[in-house]
Amino acid sequence: MEILCGHTPIVLPHVKALQRFPGQVCTNAQRGAERTPTLQTDGVSDVVQPLHIEQVQQEKRKQMSSKRFSIITATTVLTLGCLVTLVFTQTGAAAVKLSDDAERASNAGAVLGEIMAAPDQDVPEALLRNAVGIAVIPHVVKGAFGIGGQFGKGLVSQKNADGSWGAPVFIEISGGSFGLQLGVQATDLIMVFTNHDGIQPLLKGKLKLGADASAAAGPVGRKAEVGTDVLLKSAIYSYSRSKGLFAGISLDGSVLSIDDSANENVYGKPFSVAKISTSKPSAVQMSTVGTFILALQKYVSRAESASNRAGK
Repeated sequence: MEILCGHTPIVLPHVKALQRFPGQVCTNAQRGAERTPTLQTDGVSDVVQPLHIEQVQQEKRKQMSSKRFSIITATTVLTLGCLVTLVFTQTGAAAVKLSDDAERASNAGAVLGEIMAAPDQDVPEALLRNAVGIAVIPHVVKGAFGIGGQFGKGLVSQKNADGSWGAPVFIEISGGSFGLQLGVQATDLIMVFTNHDGIQPLLKGKLKLGADASAAAGPVGRKAEVGTDVLLKSAIYSYSRSKGLFAGISLDGSVLSIDDSANENVYGKPFSVAKISTSKPSAVQMSTVGTFILALQKYVSRAESASNRAGK
């Protein structure tokens, strides 16, 4: 290859000749331009290209930031939703339990009222006047949970020294075999405690009838004679009602125990049976146990009034 600079040619070996027009002088600038072609992209030079790449990268960063924000937002919403669902589930479960406890108290009050409404088939007034505690267990069923004996849930209330009745304690009865009649699916039970020796073992946790305290079938009839010898004979008198038939019944072998779950639902956790049984229920607690307390006060007061009238 030769390069013409002025009128003197210069020969450069092993270098490809540059294309030029005849007689044209090749300057350094022209040679540089020929060696470095200009990059064209859709009419936009390589001077604009770096700016375009930066814009694309910025757009991608914005999109990634937007995606991350969307993921974080969705995760937060999902977490809050789960927490709200959990709170409402727990609250709903607690409400259902309170509803069940209120129904039990209502049924116990109804059983007491129905039995005491029958003049010839109720608990004697003299026994009610001298009672230190009364338990009502509605709808005792036979062979619960695939085992022998009976099972049921109810309430017991203790009379305080000032004559008032303490808040009812939720209890359960299990075991024993007091012979539900053939074809009878359930029976209602009432137990009248005549002294503190009979009720205290229960309030301490558990009472086995016939072992921890004497128990006997109670006399029937509102005006039935209940002398001192009868009151001293047994610490507990028990009654049953099934298919409309009300009678005294022996519950020997059956076990009365505290229903911890129900007491926690109504009175809070931890609870004290001794404190519950000697105190008056609050307004909130009365919304659950009120029907039983009112029925108990009504029929014991009636028995006490009848005794006062008879003494005049």
